Amino acid sequence: MSTSKRLTKYALYFKRPIYLGLFFLTAAVFTELAGPFIAKYIIDEYMIIGKFDIKPIAWLLCLFLILAMATAVLRYFMYIFLQIGANRVVQKLRKDVFGHIQTLPIQYFDHLPAGKIVARVTNDTEAIRNLYVQVLSNFATSIISVAGVYIALFILNWKMAMIALIMIPIIYLWMIFYRKYAAQYNDVIRTKIADLNAMINESIQGMTIIQAFRREKQMTKEFDDMNEEHYTYQRKLLFLDSATSFNLVNTLRLIMFMIFIVYFGTRSISTTEIVSAGTLYAFVDYLTKLFNPITNVVNQFSQLERSLIAGNRVFEVLNTTGEEVSEETMPRYKGNVVFDSVTFAYKDNDYVLKNISFEAKQGETIALVGHTGSGKSSIMNLLFRFYDPSKGKVFIDGMDVAALPRQTLRQHMGIVLQDPYLFTGTIASNVSLNDPKITREKVENALKAVGAERVLKNLEKGIDEPVIEKGSTLSSGQRQLISFARALAFDPAILILDEATSNIDTETEEIIQHAMEVLKKGRTTFIIAHRLSTIKNADRILVLDRGVIKEQGTHDELLAQGGIYDQMYQMQAKSLHPKVQMGS
Repeated sequence: MSTSKRLTKYALYFKRPIYLGLFFLTAAVFTELAGPFIAKYIIDEYMIIGKFDIKPIAWLLCLFLILAMATAVLRYFMYIFLQIGANRVVQKLRKDVFGHIQTLPIQYFDHLPAGKIVARVTNDTEAIRNLYVQVLSNFATSIISVAGVYIALFILNWKMAMIALIMIPIIYLWMIFYRKYAAQYNDVIRTKIADLNAMINESIQGMTIIQAFRREKQMTKEFDDMNEEHYTYQRKLLFLDSATSFNLVNTLRLIMFMIFIVYFGTRSISTTEIVSAGTLYAFVDYLTKLFNPITNVVNQFSQLERSLIAGNRVFEVLNTTGEEVSEETMPRYKGNVVFDSVTFAYKDNDYVLKNISFEAKQGETIALVGHTGSGKSSIMNLLFRFYDPSKGKVFIDGMDVAALPRQTLRQHMGIVLQDPYLFTGTIASNVSLNDPKITREKVENALKAVGAERVLKNLEKGIDEPVIEKGSTLSSGQRQLISFARALAFDPAILILDEATSNIDTETEEIIQHAMEVLKKGRTTFIIAHRLSTIKNADRILVLDRGVIKEQGTHDELLAQGGIYDQMYQMQAKSLHPKVQMGS
C-alpha cells in the first residue's frame, strides 16, 4: 500500500472532525465566491449614470458584509476541526509506531541508532501532522475555490473560461516535474535530520569520554560536516521552491490578464456587443480568485513532499515485522535448561556459537567463562530468546522455547546486566517497573534480600529517592543492587547474571555473593563472570573458546585439569597478588 493511501487510511480513523472541517471549508469558499456576483449586481443595476438609489445598495452592502463575516466564522470552524482531526491522526500514528517498536526484535536496534528511531517517532510524525493541517486544508480550499471560480467564469463568458482551463494541465505537469527532484532532496534532508539527532544523542551519552579524550573539536567538525550536507540539500530545495511558487503563478497570471485585455478590447472595437462594467469587475475579481488558490497549491508542493517522505520513513518502521506482545501466561516452570547442538550466527555464516550442548538442572548454578568474544553472552541471548538459534534447539523443562511466545517465556526469567539500566522515577519504581503485582512490600523485601539497605541507607528519601535517566546520580554499586533487586522481585525460575559484579566494589560484591547463596535455592542461575573468584561455588563451570565449550566441571576439577580455566585463574591471581621482586 502506498504512503498516500496509508495516510488516507489513518485520516479515516478520525473522519468526523476532518469531514466537518471540509464541510465548513466548502461553505466558506462558496460564501466568499458569492461576493463578486453581488458586486456585479450592484454595479450593473444601481450605479447607472443619472440614477442612484442608496436603499438597495445599502441592503446589498449589508448582505456583502454578512457573507464576509460568515466566511470568517466558517473558516474558523474549518481550522478548528481540521486541527483536531490532524492531531488525533498523529496521536494514533505515534501510538502505533511506539507500540510497534516494542514488538521489534533486538537485532533491529543493533543496526539503527536510537537518535534515528526518535526522529521517526517525533520529527517525522510532526511533518505528517502538517500534511493534514496545511496541505489538506490548502488543497481542499484551492480545489473547491478553483471549481467554484470556473463555474462562475463559464456563467460569465464560456470562451474565456475555456482559455483559462489551459492552466490546469500546466500546473499538473509542473507538479510532476517538481516532485521528481523534490522527492530526492527531501529524502536526503530527512535522513540527515535523523543522522543529526543520532549524533547529538550519541554525543550527550558519551560526553564524559569526549571531554576526557579531548575530542570536542573532532566531534564538532563531524557534526558541522553533516550539518553542511543538510544545508546543501536545503539550499537546492529552496532554489526549486523559488522557481515553483510566486514566479510560475505570477507569469501565468500576467499571460492570462493579457489574453483577457486583448479579448475584451478586441470585442469592444470590432463588435457592437458592449461588456458591462459589472461583468468586467466580476471577471477580474474571479481571475484574481483563481490565481490565489493556484498559488496556494504550488506553494504546498514542498510541504506535501516533506510529509510524504516523512510518511515513508514512519511506515518503514511499521512495515518491519514485529511480534505481537502476548498476554498469555504459563505456570512457573522448574527451570531445567537444555542446549541441544546449538549453532548461532548474528549475521550470515559468521558463527559465534558452534554445536553447543549442555544441561542445567533446577536449582543449579552454571557459570560461563571465557575470553571476550567466546560466546558467553550469546548463550544468554538465546535463552532469553532475544535471538533464535541458527541450528539446534533450546529446551526449558522439555519445552522447545521457539514454540513459546517470547513474553510468556520471559515471564519467569530475571536478568541483571553488566551495565544496569535505570529509568526515570524512584528506586521503588525501578525495582517494580510499575508492575501492579509487585507490591511495595515485595520491593522492600527484594532490596533487603540483596543487602541494598546497607548501600542505600544514606539516601534522604530511601526507596522513594528520585532516579534520573540511567541513574547517573547513583554509584555503580547502588545501580547494580537495584537491578539485582528488580530481578528478584519478579521471583524468576531462571536468573541470569551477565557479568553483574564486574563494575562494583569488593564490599558490594560480598553482599551480592552472600545474597546469592540464599536466593539461588530452587532457582536455576546462570552467571557470566570475568572475576573467576566469584564463581568458585558454582555447580558447574563451562569454559568457552571461540564459540565452543572447551572445558566443563567444578572449580576444583578445572584447576586440576591444568587447562584454559587454570591458566585464566592463575593469571587473575597474579594480577590481584603480584610478587614484588627486589633488585640487588
